[in-house]
Amino acid sequence: MTVKYSKDHEWVKVDGDIATIGITNHAQEQLGDVVFVELPAVGKKVEKDSEGAVVESVKAASEVYVPVSGEVVEVNSELEGDPAMVNRDAEGGAWFMKVKLSDPSELDGLMDKAAYDKFTA
Repeated sequence: MTVKYSKDHEWVKVDGDIATIGITNHAQEQLGDVVFVELPAVGKKVEKDSEGAVVESVKAASEVYVPVSGEVVEVNSELEGDPAMVNRDAEGGAWFMKVKLSDPSELDGLMDKAAYDKFTA
C-alpha cells in the first residue's frame, strides 16, 4: 500500500483504485483539540485540491483538501460522533473519506514520507 502526502497536510493511502484520505499528525498538532468534523456526501465528485471536508478545533476551522480527483465512495462516520479521534489517531483510524481515483497519475505530484518530513521540519 502506497502512502503519499500533500503540501496541505493530507495523507493518501492507495489500495488499487481507492484512495483513503485523512490529515497528518502535523496538521492535527497545529489544529489542537478537534471538536467537529464535516464529511462530504457519498457519491460526491471531488476535484484535486478542492475542499473535501471541514475540521474544527478549539482554535480554528480548517478545510481538508482532496489531493486526488474522483468520487467519494465511503466516509468515516465515526468521526462525526467522536471528532477527537483525529487527535488520537490522525494517520490511522481517523481517516475522513475514501475516493475512487479518476486519475491515478495525480499521485505522482504528492510527496513520500521522507519528503513530507523534510517539508514539515
